[in-house]
Amino acid sequence: MSVQRVIVTGGGGFLGSAVVRALGAASGTLAGCEVHVVRSRECDLTDREATRRVYASAFNGRAPTLVIHCAGAVGGIQANKDQPGRFFFENAAMAMNLIEEFRLAKLQDQGAAFVLVGSMTSYPADAPIPFREADLWRGYPDAASAPYAVAKLAAWQMLDAYHRQYGVRGACVIPVNLYGPGDNIADVRNAHVCGTLIKRFVDAERAKLQEVTNWGDGSPTREFLYVEDAAAGILRAAERAIKTSGEPTPINLGSGREISIRDLSAMIARLSGYSGRVVWDTTKPGGQPRRCLDTTRAQELLGWAAQMPLEEGLRRTIAWYRATR
Repeated sequence: MSVQRVIVTGGGGFLGSAVVRALGAASGTLAGCEVHVVRSRECDLTDREATRRVYASAFNGRAPTLVIHCAGAVGGIQANKDQPGRFFFENAAMAMNLIEEFRLAKLQDQGAAFVLVGSMTSYPADAPIPFREADLWRGYPDAASAPYAVAKLAAWQMLDAYHRQYGVRGACVIPVNLYGPGDNIADVRNAHVCGTLIKRFVDAERAKLQEVTNWGDGSPTREFLYVEDAAAGILRAAERAIKTSGEPTPINLGSGREISIRDLSAMIARLSGYSGRVVWDTTKPGGQPRRCLDTTRAQELLGWAAQMPLEEGLRRTIAWYRATR
């Protein structure tokens, strides 16, 4: 069996680095694979020529056999509100360049596959709960993150179109909110929900603060997926794309547990050892009332299910944050 040559965009980031670790320990189709990591500080994937050079030089002239696109311009509610244009352009441009240059390099003729990491925010604001892949086109995404969400949705449509017209093998996974060691917790404006709360409560406990303020009223519910579980699901999707015709059917990756932000906050406060008062600032946005995914398709097509219990995953993430900050 030939060794897979894998390009991972955003491979130095939170999710991308977990994917790289998973590839290093992979068995089966991806065992012993060669990995080339594309980092934003080294390559601007919104630049067409830079993207072309990645494909030409990643493996010293040998063509990649798999591309896993994890890179993205991401951020929280405030960042999406402040930079909607950047979030749309950068996410759309990266995907367009990567998929088009994949085609121009004729990688599809060599059986290569392209894995796209989508976003749960692409689901319509009024989609039934839990979100099912068939409802992606039911309506418009939540306004708070719509430019980012539409760009990710457009990337999936491009990959699907290239599969139908040019035979590009692909996969599209839609992970729920991620958390875990390695999260960009220090970046307050762009951190994930769990990371934001972990930093807030651990820092408050260290400083012996008597009060912590959270946004909204705590009633919205979310679902969270440990980053290592997400990486495992992405590799399963990659293997499926390699072994099948590679139709990029969107596949949800979630934990199957929905929890309110208020309850999540209380859990993180307890695990952090914080015993002060929590205030909810209702003048700040809280996002969509509910978000959680139906993962039936992942179970049926990938044989994948999340393994990490939320409390244990949070405990590990808090321990990591304490040790590194």
